Amino acid sequence: MHNTIVIGIAGGSGSGKTTLCRRIIEDLGQERAMLFQHDAYYFDLDRMPVRDPARINYDHPSSLETALCAEQLRTLRSGHAVAQPVYDFSTHRRTAETRPLDPKPVILVEGILVLAEAALREHMDLKVFVDAEADIRILRRMQRDIDQRGRSLHSVREQYYTTVRPSYEQFVAPSKQHADVIVPRGGENQAAVDVIVAYVRARLATPRH
Repeated sequence: MHNTIVIGIAGGSGSGKTTLCRRIIEDLGQERAMLFQHDAYYFDLDRMPVRDPARINYDHPSSLETALCAEQLRTLRSGHAVAQPVYDFSTHRRTAETRPLDPKPVILVEGILVLAEAALREHMDLKVFVDAEADIRILRRMQRDIDQRGRSLHSVREQYYTTVRPSYEQFVAPSKQHADVIVPRGGENQAAVDVIVAYVRARLATPRH
C-alpha cells in the first residue's frame, strides 16, 4: 500500500482527539480510514513497575508497549493485517482476545503520547496536536472514567493531580513542537476537519513512488 497515509493525532486526555478522528473517518468513509489507538498497547498489570493500579502512572511513556505499537503500525502500512492487543481498563489487563485490523489507505494514530514517541512519529505523514483548556480536559476525563471505566470521582481527581497533570506538562505539552497542525476545540472544529480531509484526499490522488 504505497499510498497509505498515516496521521498522528495527539493532545491531552479529554482534549477531543477521538472525536476529531471519528469526524475525519466519517468524512473519508470507513472503507478508507481506520482508527489506530495507542491506548491498546498498555502493558498488562503484571508487566507494570508496580502492581497497585492506583499507583501506576498511565500517562507515562513507560506504561505503554510502544515498540509493539510501532511494529504493528509498520506492518499495517506495508499492507498486512495485524492482531492488535485488547486492553481492559476495568481490570488493568490485556484480554486473551486480540482485535484483527486490516490495512486501509488512511491510518489515524491516536493517543496522548503519539507525538512524544519518535518510533511512532517516523511513520507519520501529518502530525496533529489537539489543544484544549485544562478545565475542559479534566471534566471530559472525569465523565469518561466514571461512566466508561467504573472509576470514582475521588480516584479520578487524585489521579489527575498526582500523575495526569504532571505527565501532561512533562511529556504531552512539549510534543506540540512536533505538530504540523494544531487544532483547538478538537472534533468540534469543522474547519480543521475540512483541512485535514482535504489534505488526505489530495495525497491519495497523487501517486507516490
